[in-house]
This record gives sequence, C-alpha cells and structure tokens, in this order.
Amino acid sequence: MKTIGRLFGILALIGMVLGMIPLFGWLNWLNIPLAILGLVLSIVGKSKGGIAICVVAILFGGIRLLMGGGIV
Repeated sequence: MKTIGRLFGILALIGMVLGMIPLFGWLNWLNIPLAILGLVLSIVGKSKGGIAICVVAILFGGIRLLMGGGIV
C-alpha cells in the first residue's frame, strides 16, 4: 500500500505540473481523484511521504482549478 500510494502521488504531481501549462488545466480534473486515491492508500499504508505528496498535489491542483476552472 505504501508504494502504490506514493506512486499515485508522484503521478499526480507530474500531472499537476503539466496541468499548470495553459490549455492543460483540464488535466487537474484527472489528477485530483488520482491524488485522493493515493492519499487513501498512503493513509492505509501509513506512509508519511506519500501522504505529503498527495496533499500537495490536491492543494495545488485545486488552486489551479479555482483560477481557471481547467480551461485557462
């Protein structure tokens, strides 16, 4: 569980970075659920690093969606 949660968090972070590029903001609509799934798996596996990665991905992805709704 630790490894899978951390892997989902890393994938969500990579997607979040790509989502910061204009016209790729829609990618955060896919990254946030992936990061939430990674967060749940990291909590079950008790992986502090995975929890931190997933929370960062959720926060920055959510802020990006609030800025432009995934369109801009």
